[in-house]
Amino acid sequence: MRKKKASSVALKMLMAGTGILLVLFLFAHMAGNLKIFVGQAAFDHYGHWLRDLGAPLLPHTGFLWLQRTGLTVAVLAHILAAVVLARRARAARPVRYAHRPKVQGSYAARTMRWGGVIILLFVVFHILDLTTGAVNPVGDKQHPYANVVADFAPSRWYVTLFYVLAIVAIGFHLRHGIFSALRSLGQQTPHGERRARAVALALSVVLVAGYLCVPFAVLTGLVK
Repeated sequence: MRKKKASSVALKMLMAGTGILLVLFLFAHMAGNLKIFVGQAAFDHYGHWLRDLGAPLLPHTGFLWLQRTGLTVAVLAHILAAVVLARRARAARPVRYAHRPKVQGSYAARTMRWGGVIILLFVVFHILDLTTGAVNPVGDKQHPYANVVADFAPSRWYVTLFYVLAIVAIGFHLRHGIFSALRSLGQQTPHGERRARAVALALSVVLVAGYLCVPFAVLTGLVK
């Protein structure tokens, strides 16, 4: 029992660590996306800079592939830890009550599962759309600005709608995830929990706003 408890603590730490890594990537990616407001030349230069980052030590796009590999490992470890912890939680409560009391918790916590599915589908589509260009109207790796503008054009409102849904899901997921990570890392006093909730809410709102301003700017003609 003691070993199982210790391994559960380790899994929670793994979830927290990989979650923090993914959050850092999301904010770095958001900062890069916002360069689109500087202009086409700046945004295209940023895209080319990412592909050449680390040269000549790394080959062309070498940094991006290292990043993708690291993120894939982090995501898989995050999901694996979540699945194992969820199964252990269910196993600890094997008896189902006829009148189960309402679970107290935030909306974000109750939607982590379906939010995770939406996020996974979005990541797959996002890679096919703006990374490989397979489903993008332009699909030209040399002109990332044109790819983004074509992607969120008014005629492709369904793409923007899916993007909004996915980013909002990420926001809810992030809010609960950051709060859980901060608690796992020691913020378990009443004051610490209040502070963790405030930090989680603030970061999730900033992230959602930062990502959504790009498609809406294209949709309204601010970026064209």
